[in-house]
Amino acid sequence: MKRKIVIATMNDHKASEIRSLIGDRYDVMTQSSFSIPSVHETGKTFEENALIKAGEVSQKTGLLTLADDSGLEVDLLQGNPGVYSARYAGPNATDAENNKKLLAELEEFKDEKISARFQSVIVLIDPVDNSKNIFHGSWEGRITLKPRGKNGFGYDPLFYIEDLESTAGELNQAEKNKLSHRAIAMRKVTDYLKKKSLDTE
Repeated sequence: MKRKIVIATMNDHKASEIRSLIGDRYDVMTQSSFSIPSVHETGKTFEENALIKAGEVSQKTGLLTLADDSGLEVDLLQGNPGVYSARYAGPNATDAENNKKLLAELEEFKDEKISARFQSVIVLIDPVDNSKNIFHGSWEGRITLKPRGKNGFGYDPLFYIEDLESTAGELNQAEKNKLSHRAIAMRKVTDYLKKKSLDTE
C-alpha cells in the first residue's frame, strides 16, 4: 500500500507539477481533499512561508506533507516580486494581472538586460518521526517584455532562458520538469525520500 503524501497548496497548476515530479511511489493528495482552507502566508521569506503551509496542513492531516513556496526575483526590482509573486497586483490577482504589473514596472528598463531567477523552497514534514526538511531550487534567466508561450503558469511567458532561446511558457511540461526551480528542489526531495525508504526497510 502506497504511503499518502499531502501537497499543501490550493494552486492546481502547482499541484499538477509536483504530482508529476513525485512519480507513482506515493498516493498524492492536496489539502483540498481534506477541505483545509487556504493557509495565510505571513512569512517574509520563501522558507518561512513553506514552513507555515507544511506545518498547518501536516498538523491537520497527520500525514507526510510537502509545501512549496516559490516566486520570481528580478534584480532590477531588488528581488521583487519575490514572496509576493502570486499576489503582486493584489490579494486575488490573476496571472495576467501580475504579469501586467511586472511589465509596467520594468518599462523604464526596456533597453537593459533584465536578469531574474525563479526560486523554490520545499518543506517536507513527516509527523511519524517529527522530521522537518528543507530543499532549495533556483532557475536563472531574464525577463522579456514580450510574453511568449501559453504553457505553464504565473510568469512563465516572461521568463526567458538564454540557452534555449525560449521562455518557460514555450516549454512543454516534460521540458520544464527537467529544468525548473521546482524540479531541482523536487529531485532533492525524491532522493531524500528514496534514501529514507531504504533506511527503514
